[in-house]
Amino acid sequence: MKKIICSMAVAASVLSSGAHAAGYGVVDLEKVVESSSFLKQQNAALQQSLKPQSTKLEQLGKELEAMQQKAQQSTSLSEADKQKMSAQYQSKMKEFNTIQQSVQTTVQSSIQSTNKLMDGRIKQAAEQLRKENTLDFILNKNSALAYDAKYDLTDKMIQKVNAIK
Repeated sequence: MKKIICSMAVAASVLSSGAHAAGYGVVDLEKVVESSSFLKQQNAALQQSLKPQSTKLEQLGKELEAMQQKAQQSTSLSEADKQKMSAQYQSKMKEFNTIQQSVQTTVQSSIQSTNKLMDGRIKQAAEQLRKENTLDFILNKNSALAYDAKYDLTDKMIQKVNAIK
């Protein structure tokens, strides 16, 4: 809501100042992000780097499930065997939780880093588009209440974002 009010205020101030606005552009940021080859590459690289841990988590999950079933089916275990099974289960569960926490930390760190890089790419591409088209400003499509489709620069923005190396 703040973005909408801010966008409207900027547009109103430009128009009411007596200065003639060179124009505006509109971009569907959601579509730009979805179409980003950079983000697709980053996600693929992250999934590949986490594959060993994911495989290990799946394996541990199956082992833990099998241990639970075995414990439920074995009613005639001695107290020593029950304690041994419990210790093994606790050990596997601790390993599972450690790996899972490591994966979560890696994913969060990667998302933060990727978002920061993507934000820079979007701003760079938007500024290039603004200058090339001699525009005063470019709005996110979702921040505009109404606009003429001829001012939609989404496809050009996607090309520019994907071209940044």
